[in-house]
Amino acid sequence: PPTAEMANKGPAYGMSRDVQSKIEKKYDEELEERLGEWIVAQCGSSVGRPERGRLGFQVWLKNGVVLSQLVNSLYPAGSKPVKIPDAPPTMVFKQMEQIAQFLKAAEDYGVVKTDVFQTVDLFE
Repeated sequence: PPTAEMANKGPAYGMSRDVQSKIEKKYDEELEERLGEWIVAQCGSSVGRPERGRLGFQVWLKNGVVLSQLVNSLYPAGSKPVKIPDAPPTMVFKQMEQIAQFLKAAEDYGVVKTDVFQTVDLFE
């Protein structure tokens, strides 16, 4: 179902539409399913599950909490690199801060910077 955010963007035309079409064609629903299963297996069922489809998966990750729990799950108890707020952040700048913490922790863990997404990728 369309969201208010989608409605604000309006329809895509020309090159923007072509790019969006290519992104949608490249989206791999099987990979989405495998990644979702892996995240739940790694973090536990408390992370919930995304709604099926690209938008559902994006929304699941967008506030940064699931990503933060994922990177924290790679560390032993007592040395978790990302602080997770009690209530998931709802303001965009707070969500972006949470994602930035995840990205820094992923880089510190050894993920090559060119192999990760940019914070803005979850918002566009």
